[in-house]
Amino acid sequence: MAGINKETAQKHLDAWLEAEMAITTGQSYTIGSRVLTRANLTEVRNAITYWEDKVKKIENIEKNGGRNKIRRVVPRDL
Repeated sequence: MAGINKETAQKHLDAWLEAEMAITTGQSYTIGSRVLTRANLTEVRNAITYWEDKVKKIENIEKNGGRNKIRRVVPRDL
């Protein structure tokens, strides 16, 4: 994740959430003879999922100090 920090990931997530709101209020509209079609809602939702995962991973790294907690268990028959 070189170059991506929590603030950057959160800004991207916020931007994609705003884009989703804009799309849901009107997918396309016409002014005179011109037609404007907004982005594909599926692509926007995929981007939202991507940035949500990035934010969660960064928060998890901050919480756990960048380490995964691994425990080793050796089953023994007593």
